[in-house]
Amino acid sequence: MSTLPRVTAIFFGRPPSPAGQGGGAFNAAGLAGLRRAAARQAVTVTEAWQHDPARRAETVEAAARQGGLVIAHGGQGEEAVRQVAPAFPGVAFAVTQGRIAGPNIACFEVLQEQSAFLAGALAGWWIRGGVAAHLSGEPVPPGLRGRAGFAAGLAHARPGARLLTGFCGNQHDPALARDWTAAQARSGAEVQFQMLDAGRPGAIEAARAAGMRCIGNVHDWTAEDAVFLASAIADNGVTMEAAISAFLADRWEDRRIGLEDPAAVRLAYAADVAPELAARCEALRIAILGGAVEVPEHYDGAEWKP
Repeated sequence: MSTLPRVTAIFFGRPPSPAGQGGGAFNAAGLAGLRRAAARQAVTVTEAWQHDPARRAETVEAAARQGGLVIAHGGQGEEAVRQVAPAFPGVAFAVTQGRIAGPNIACFEVLQEQSAFLAGALAGWWIRGGVAAHLSGEPVPPGLRGRAGFAAGLAHARPGARLLTGFCGNQHDPALARDWTAAQARSGAEVQFQMLDAGRPGAIEAARAAGMRCIGNVHDWTAEDAVFLASAIADNGVTMEAAISAFLADRWEDRRIGLEDPAAVRLAYAADVAPELAARCEALRIAILGGAVEVPEHYDGAEWKP
């Protein structure tokens, strides 16, 4: 009797509660993609969770000892995989939203920076007072690229706009996100781009109290809460499916998915976004795909703290 290929997917944060809370959009999308892949491909899947940054490499190594494919979901796993993979040459390592290389490492990525660029442009065209905000947790590479995209889109649409951009240190702390968001609102921000996970409810609460609009990421937050002006969709669940498919087909190479696949990467709009603004963003999307507008991956502007 043959043994099914083994897949261990590692998530950084806390598992969702039975009520569905606690995983946030990023991990929830990854879980959904993992389970879609497992339902239609002959693999044995194990989920692992690690909340403590100091133990990430330990968790990756424990998964590697089981063999097969180890998927580290998100940029928080880059350094741990970089450390562990050379000692396990017979194990395949995938990093979703990653940009590291190695003979047994492949990275699978949805280009959040592309939809973030459109979100920044929308923010620039929408704000009246000239101040927009960005908030994330850990300054991991994919988060930095998303911030760079938003900043560039804002500057493209409104060159004189001020960006209050910062990383509060934790993707999953609602109280911390609430405090930073309230401070950004007091500093004049009219809209906030939220690159958070389980900490997002705190940011939403503070934004609503301040009368500030939000732009979400990963999935369509406009369908869930009227505080959202838009959402820079980058469904990382497709990276889970791509990693498992590549592993089973023995085609171990990086894959990046951007605005050319609107099912995975696009900007979603709230009902109160004026049609002419949506049309301007669509024209910008076409310009990006055609190469007329470049989405940068680096930001060299000022950092902001409360």
